[in-house]
Parts: sequence; C-alpha cells; structure tokens
Amino acid sequence: MKDQHFKHVLELTFATFLISTSGALGKYIDMPAPVTIWWRSILAMLILLGYCKFKNIKLKIHTKKDLGGFIIASIFMALHWITYFIALQKSSVAIGMLSLFTFPIITALLEPLFSKTKFDIMHLLLGAMVLLGIYILSPEIDFENDAFIGIFFGLVSALCYALRILIMKQYVTTYHGSHLMFYQLLIMGIMLSPVLIFLDSSNMATQYPYVIILALVTTALGHTLFVQSLNHFKVSTASIIGSTQPIFGIIIAYFFLNEIPTWNTFFGGLLILSTVIIESLRTRKK
Repeated sequence: MKDQHFKHVLELTFATFLISTSGALGKYIDMPAPVTIWWRSILAMLILLGYCKFKNIKLKIHTKKDLGGFIIASIFMALHWITYFIALQKSSVAIGMLSLFTFPIITALLEPLFSKTKFDIMHLLLGAMVLLGIYILSPEIDFENDAFIGIFFGLVSALCYALRILIMKQYVTTYHGSHLMFYQLLIMGIMLSPVLIFLDSSNMATQYPYVIILALVTTALGHTLFVQSLNHFKVSTASIIGSTQPIFGIIIAYFFLNEIPTWNTFFGGLLILSTVIIESLRTRKK
C-alpha cells in the first residue's frame, strides 16, 4: 500500500514537473506571445482530440448555455496564457511563475462572488502575505522596470486564470476534464486565428520543435497526468505538490537559460508559495 502511495506521489510530482516546463519554454520561444499561444492551442487540441477518440469520450455540448460558459472561460484562458508568456518574456521565469502563483488566493477571495461560499477573513491575511511577497519581488512601481512589468502581467494572468477556474468549476461534474480542455483549446484557436495575419509568425520554422514540446509535454501530457492524479489525492494535497511548479521552473531556467534568481525573488517567492501551502492545509482540515 505504501509502495502504491509513493508511486502516485511520484506520478503527481512528475506531472507538476512537466507543467513547470512552461516557464522556460515561454521565455525561450522567440515569437509574439499570442502567436505562440495559437500554435499551442491548436496542436494541444489535436492531441486531445485523438485522446478523446481513443478513450471514447463523447464531445457533445449539452446546452447553448454551456457553450456560452465555455466561450467566456476560453477568453479568460487565452488572456491567462498570453499575459503569462508576456510576463516571462519581459522579466524572468522566476518572477513570471511566482506572480502567476498568486492565483489560489485570488480564487479564494473571488469565490464568494460566484457561489454560496462564505467569505473567510483568513483570506484577507493570506492576501496581505501575497501583497508583501509581490512588494519584495519588485519594491517600485515603474513601467520601465522589467521586474515590475513581469509582475504586472503575471498578476493579470493570475486573475484571468482564477476567473477561468471559477467559471469552469460548475461544469466539472457533468463533463470529462479532457472534454472541457478540448473545447477551450478549440475556441481559443478560433479566437486567436487573426494574430497570424497581424503579428509576425515567420520564426515558426525555427521554433516549431519547442512549440511542439509546449503543446505535447506541457499542455497535453502534463495537464492530463495532473488531472488523473486527482483520483488518488485530495485537491488540497495536489495543490501543495503543485505549488512546487515555480521551484521546478526556476531550476530548469537556471540550467537551460542561465537565469539566477535574486535574494528578493527567493524571499518574495517564499511568502507567495507559503500562502498556497497554508490555504491547502486549511482546506484539507475542513
């Protein structure tokens, strides 16, 4: 039994590692963020289509209202990915990923507006910890400062991701996870198609190996394994292990991009990730 549990922990950690490759890839790929996200969406969508056909997962949308929800969630998902990649390109992998990982607390603060969940005063304290962590990452508000620009877009990305999670939460009991992700990727691909006309995509000839890795390893394989791991763990446990994503991302960026985080990044990141762990532990006890 212990061996099986250890195996599941390793699988979840491996899935987290795969997802964390988005940081270094997003920084390294030399194309405008919307173009990269279009390719990521289309390639990952085709991979998931094949997976759904193989697993005989029906790709039917039950109502027009559900379709409307999918479209709104897809808009926020597209904004989340685009702003996240801008954050990575403008600053560093460490700052981009740590800023994004404010999303669990943003989600907790917004959830009472979307459901009957009662407001928890503890979330204000955790929110204050996040703000302090952000301040340590970049103590000055200056749009000419790369670190601040990265944090700004990272926070916008976190907000969009939180809104996408809250919208999609109502559909997880009636639709398979791969079904939901497939339609979000399809809708994003359709919405972002004009960027191929207005933005430069000529670099795709040299960047396609990295875009394929992003679509296959990070998006399709990483997220699928992570969702499957929820069959063996509570969401709170998965969240704690998932909070190691920025740590993996920083290590990958160190070896492949020669990025060395500052002490401010370490201390600010520690505060931000601590809020994720604290909230996950509190959720487990409820």
